[in-house]
Parts: sequence; structure tokens; C-alpha cells
Amino acid sequence: MKLASCIARLGGTALLVFGLTATVAAAQTPPPQGAPMPRILLVDRAEVLSRSTAGISIMTQVRAMITNAQNGLKARDIALQKEGQALQQQIAILAPAVKNAKVKAFETKRAALQLDLQKQQSLIQGGLLAARTQALTALKPILQKIMIERGGNILLDRNAALEWLPAFDVTPIAIQRLNQVLTTVKVVPTPMPEGAGAPQ
Repeated sequence: MKLASCIARLGGTALLVFGLTATVAAAQTPPPQGAPMPRILLVDRAEVLSRSTAGISIMTQVRAMITNAQNGLKARDIALQKEGQALQQQIAILAPAVKNAKVKAFETKRAALQLDLQKQQSLIQGGLLAARTQALTALKPILQKIMIERGGNILLDRNAALEWLPAFDVTPIAIQRLNQVLTTVKVVPTPMPEGAGAPQ
């Protein structure tokens, strides 16, 4: 009985060892023919846009456009504030019909100023989006060439990776090569496309 029990245990152990060996062998089996081993490269496109000459040029123009828009609307805003203060002082002594007309005219001016502010913001955001798209379009063939040179077949955003070796990060060379082909992109106020959010 003991011998039979021992044989049964040995048989079970043999099956377990065989199963583990088969699992290890399967894990070490190379991928089927036609499926290349993944060679991943990483790039941070946001960093390329913020540190490249073209990206810096874009943001310099956008800041100037924002300042110009603010200065252009500032005089109207100050005048409207003064008008509001004056209206506040007069409102108690005005006849109801006159008061209603003045308040309505003031609200119309304030709404028009707010609308102009939103329009300026939208045009600047649309111009920024178009300029960034132009820079990213110029970056695409650069990244494709780097992939070929480095033997990569997958390019991921660096922010999607938890850990990486510097050798896999092509951001610095992408910035360098973009600087060689594109030094500036003109930002032109442009309406935002339908459904597009503000550029990051």
C-alpha cells in the first residue's frame, strides 16, 4: 500500500514537472514568423513643442496676441466700469422708464464686451491650435526617420511609460532635428474648429 502510494505521488510530481517544463518552453518560444519583436521608442511631443525653436516662437507670438487683445479691450472695460458707477449713483432718482432704458443699454454694452473677449480668446486658441498642428506635421517625418535609424517599430508618448532607459527616449534628438527644418511658425488668429477644445 505504501509502495502504491509512493508511486502515485511520484507520478503526480512527474506530471507537475512536465507541466512546468512545457510552460517554460512555451514562454521561451520566439514569436511566430512575420510578427517582429516589439522595439519601442518614446517621445514627449509636448516637450518638443515647448523647447524647440518653432514651439518657443509660437508661444512668444501667442503671448503678444493675448497682451494686445487685453490692451485693446482694457479701455472699453474701464469706460464701462465708470459708466456702471455713474448709473449706480443716478438709479435712485431716475424715472422707471428712463432707468430701465439705461440699465438695458448698459447690460447690452457689457454683453458685447464679454462677447468680444470670448471671440478674441477663441481666435487666439484657434491660431495656437493651427500653429501647433503645423509643427507636429513637420515633426512626423522626423520621428519616422528616427524610428528607421534606431530600428524601432513602436513609438509611444513618453508620458505613457512608467520607467524607461534614456536610450529609448528620442525627444532630445527630435527637438534638435526639428530645429534644423523649422525655426518659426506664424500664428494667425483663426476660428476654433467645431467641437475642438482649447489646446493643451
